Amino acid sequence: MNMRVLLYFFVMMFSVAGHAQVRELPDFTELAERQGPAVVNVSTTQVIKGNRHPGFQFDEDDPAYEFFRRFIPRQMPGMPREFRNQSLGSGFIISADGYVLTNAHVVDDADEVLVKLTDKREFKAKVIGSDRRTDVALIKIEANGLPVVKLGDPDRLRVGEWVVAIGPPFGFDSSVTAGIVSAKGRSLPQENFVPFIQTDVAINPGNSGGPLFNMRGEVVGINSQIYSRSGGYMGVSFAIPIDVAMQVQAQLRSGGKVNRGRIGVAIQEVTKELADTFGLPKPQGALVASVEKGAPADKAGIEAGDVILKFDGKAVAQSSDLPRIVGSTAPGAKALVQVWRKGTARDITVTVAEMPDEKADSRPRRGGGGIEKGTPNKLGLMLSEPSAEQRRQLGIDHGLIVEDVRNGGARTDLRPGDLILALVSKGAQTDIRSVEQFNGLLSKFDKTSTITLLVRRGDSQTFITIKGVGDK
Repeated sequence: MNMRVLLYFFVMMFSVAGHAQVRELPDFTELAERQGPAVVNVSTTQVIKGNRHPGFQFDEDDPAYEFFRRFIPRQMPGMPREFRNQSLGSGFIISADGYVLTNAHVVDDADEVLVKLTDKREFKAKVIGSDRRTDVALIKIEANGLPVVKLGDPDRLRVGEWVVAIGPPFGFDSSVTAGIVSAKGRSLPQENFVPFIQTDVAINPGNSGGPLFNMRGEVVGINSQIYSRSGGYMGVSFAIPIDVAMQVQAQLRSGGKVNRGRIGVAIQEVTKELADTFGLPKPQGALVASVEKGAPADKAGIEAGDVILKFDGKAVAQSSDLPRIVGSTAPGAKALVQVWRKGTARDITVTVAEMPDEKADSRPRRGGGGIEKGTPNKLGLMLSEPSAEQRRQLGIDHGLIVEDVRNGGARTDLRPGDLILALVSKGAQTDIRSVEQFNGLLSKFDKTSTITLLVRRGDSQTFITIKGVGDK
C-alpha cells in the first residue's frame, strides 16, 4: 500500500513539473498575428545593359578578364542585350502613409523596387535614401492606412531574452523564426557605426531588412547579417538596433543622405599589455595609432599615443565606441575630448568635421634603398635607415624600415616593409631616428621587459607590444 502511494506521489510530481515547463515555453502566435501584416516583401530588379553575359562579368584588372575577352564571345547569337538580376529581401512599415525600412544592400543599385504586402497588394517603391555604413535604407510606397510596427527600446534588451524575426527566407512569405539575444553591442570588421545585436534567430537569404521583435511585439532591430563559414545559417545573426536605424532614416527622410562627424584619427583597441605600457590603470578607451595631417584632431593637438577616454561627455569603454560617438556628432560642433597622455588625463577641444563619401589614402612603400645593417638586432630584425628620397615619399622625418625578420623575430608581429616610428615604455614615447639609437634603447631592457612600438604598415599605423625584449 505504501509503495502504491509513493508511486502515485512521483507520478503526480512529474506531471506537475511537466505542466509547469509547458506553461513556461513562449507562445509567439499572438505576436505573429498582430505584427505580421506590417512586414513586407521587398523584391528588386537590376537591369544590366550591354552585350556581355552576366556569367562573364570580370573587372578589367581581373587576370581572367583577358582570357574571357579573347576566347569567349561577349555576345552570343540570339542572346538579349539586356539582363535582369532579381533579388529578394524584407522590410517593415514605420508609417501609415507608406514609409518602409529595409537594408541598404537590399535596394542598392536597383532599377526597380517592388513592395508586396501580406494582403497580396503590390506597389512600386521609391528609394528615399540609403546609408551603406549602417546598411539602412528608407523606401516609400504610395498608399495610406497601412498597418505599422511598434518600435521598442534596444537598451532594454537583455542577453538571453526571446526575440522573433518575421520575413520571407528563400521567398517563403511571412515565415516566423525565434531565438534569444546572444550578445549586445557587437562590433564587426568594417562595421564601425553599428553596435549590433547578436541573436541565434534563424536568418537566411530573404530575411535581410526584416524586423526583429521582442516579446512585447516591439521592433528592436533590423536583421542585417549572419556569420557563416558555409554561406548558410550557423546560429549567429546580427541585427541593427532600431534606435540607430531610426536616427539614420530621419536624416534620409529630410535630406536623402546621412551626415556624420569625423576627427581624422586611426585607432586600435587597448589591450592589457598596451594599458601597462601607457600607464593606464586598466584597459579602456581608444588608442590613437595615427592622426591625419590637417584633420580636426591634428589641429586640436591630439597625438599618436594618446588614449581617448571620453568624447563629448560620453565614455569610450572600448575602441569600437569612438567611431559611433564621433559619427553621431553634428559636423561643425565643438566637442571636449578627454585623453590619457604620459600618465595623466587632459581635456582637448576639437571641432568635428564632416565625413566625406570617399577617403583618399596614401600608401607608404617599402624602403629598399636604405642602408641595411649586416646583423639582426636582439629582436631578430634587419633594419635600414630610409634615404632622403624615401623620407620625402613617405612624408616622415624619422623611422626605420624593417628589411627582414630573422631568428625569433617572428614573435614581434613585425613584417618586412614595416616602418618603426617610435618606442613606448612606461608611458614615455621616443622617436626612432637611427639603427644605433634603436639598438641602444633595446639594450636597456632585459628579457622580462615589455615594450611597445609605433609601426606604420601600408596606409595605417598601429602599436605592437613585444614581451621579453631580451629573448631572441
